[in-house]
Amino acid sequence: MADADTLVLPEGAASDWTIPQNWNAYTPEEHAVWDTLFERQAKLLPGRVAPEFLEGLDILRLSKPGIPDFEELSDRLMKATGWQVVAVPGLVPDAVFFDHLAERRFVAGSFIRKPDQLDYLQEPDVFHDVFGHVPLLANPVFADYMQAYGIGGQRAGGRGAIDLLARLYWYTVEFGLIQSAEGLRLYGAGIVSSRSESIFALDDPSPNRIRFDLKRIMRTQYKIDDFQQTYFVIDSFDDLLDRTLNTDFAPLYDELIGAEEIAPDAVLPDDRVIHRGTQAYSRSR
Repeated sequence: MADADTLVLPEGAASDWTIPQNWNAYTPEEHAVWDTLFERQAKLLPGRVAPEFLEGLDILRLSKPGIPDFEELSDRLMKATGWQVVAVPGLVPDAVFFDHLAERRFVAGSFIRKPDQLDYLQEPDVFHDVFGHVPLLANPVFADYMQAYGIGGQRAGGRGAIDLLARLYWYTVEFGLIQSAEGLRLYGAGIVSSRSESIFALDDPSPNRIRFDLKRIMRTQYKIDDFQQTYFVIDSFDDLLDRTLNTDFAPLYDELIGAEEIAPDAVLPDDRVIHRGTQAYSRSR
């Protein structure tokens, strides 16, 4: 998501900001970057990531070498949950982003990072967007959550509540953890597409790990250029969807707009804390 006021429709993009993926234009070197990233994460994530994510990799056949062709990927995804993947030039305005999600379309950047950017890239590329996000869209419950989020975003725009709703996306879709019978597992795309954060989010003593609370999350600031200081833990995807569908967000927005914000590293007296972090981590990525 991005501030609509800072973005201009790129030349060659359709009115909904989509562009052709132009899969045949990818070079062997670009496909090799995808394969390197995929192999690294595929070895690391079993036992660390939610099983629904691994199931999505299999359903969508993402282990096939090379950058996925969005048309082929969308065919498989459509059969699974009615979603499709569409290419965009980069960040898109909030309203465009929400409209696509509401129609079960996931927008993905078509470019891929350079070989010297394997460990960190601030702007999301095709590996982050497709490897990180798309496997869970093959899960019916999470797919419904993403659509519900998009519909909620369409409503939030008119209430001046985009920043509040963006925090929900950040702390679930991008950097969420889930409680399983085997322990905490990863599911947020910003974690599962990053080797270093896949380790940090579960193993490092520095960050807080706190149980999901909708109002708490929507008041909590976050960092975009470093590891998270707090991760929020959902009980299940069903519970996440239920809370989203059965919450009246309008009075919640009215209550929270202008309310005191919570620092990313804070622990409140009424938080349900799984792990209180040491906050010892201070290095940049």
